[in-house]
Order: sequence, then structure tokens, then C-alpha cells
Amino acid sequence: MLPVLKFFRLRRRDRALLSKTFILLTAIRFGLWLLPFQTLRKLLDNISHPRQPQDAPPPPRSVNRMTWMVNTGSRYMPGHVKCLARALATEVLLRRHHHNPQLRIGVTKTSSGQLEAHAWVELEGQVVIGQVDDLARFTPMPALR
Repeated sequence: MLPVLKFFRLRRRDRALLSKTFILLTAIRFGLWLLPFQTLRKLLDNISHPRQPQDAPPPPRSVNRMTWMVNTGSRYMPGHVKCLARALATEVLLRRHHHNPQLRIGVTKTSSGQLEAHAWVELEGQVVIGQVDDLARFTPMPALR
């Protein structure tokens, strides 16, 4: 089925969130390309605050739905969306919906001696985005927060 038809078959709220996710991913990709990482993190922190007061109930958005939005938005973007951009977008969405995710970046050396890195997001000890079969081979760097 054409992506446009799939998009319009979504509920209005999901179309809005998918559109915002697509814009967020685009901004993060440009930010990773143009800005120092710490500057980008500060900008993302500024937009990551929940829109509702802490005592208000969180919106009825499941974690799976938010990660689906990031993965779907990534799939239809031009070029390849790297794991770091997907992880940063997921972190922003989860924080905006009253969750406390942990961005993790791990590194390893390949058999040829090259450094390889991978980013993922954990929530309550579970990987919510960025799961790969060989995740254990990456040594997580200290938490960024």
C-alpha cells in the first residue's frame, strides 16, 4: 500500500504525532550535522519538558506507539537515519509524555580494529529503541545525564 494512503488511514492524533516526529527527526539530523553534540542536547532538553503539569495524568500514549512513530518516520525519510537520531527523537518524545528514559551510547572495536558505536534508549531497564542482536558487545559509556 502506498505510504500516503497508510498515513491518511491513521487516526488524526496519530497523523499529527507522526508529522511532529518526522519534523523532530529532520531537525535532529540537521543538528547532528551542524551543531556540537552538547549544544544539540541542550536544545533537545529545552523541548523535552512535559507539556502538562506533573500532577496531570500523562496522555494515553504507549511507549510502543511512540517508538513505532520514530521507526516509521525514519523509514520514510530520505537517506539513512542513524541510531543516534532515532534514540534522541525517542528520548524527546518519552520525556514529553512524562517518562524518564535513559539514552545509552555504547562502543566496541571490530575485528579489524575499527571503533564502532551504537545508541539506544532504555526505560525502566528495558531497551525501547535501538535493540540489536549483539547489543551486549557494546560497552556503554557513562550516562549523559
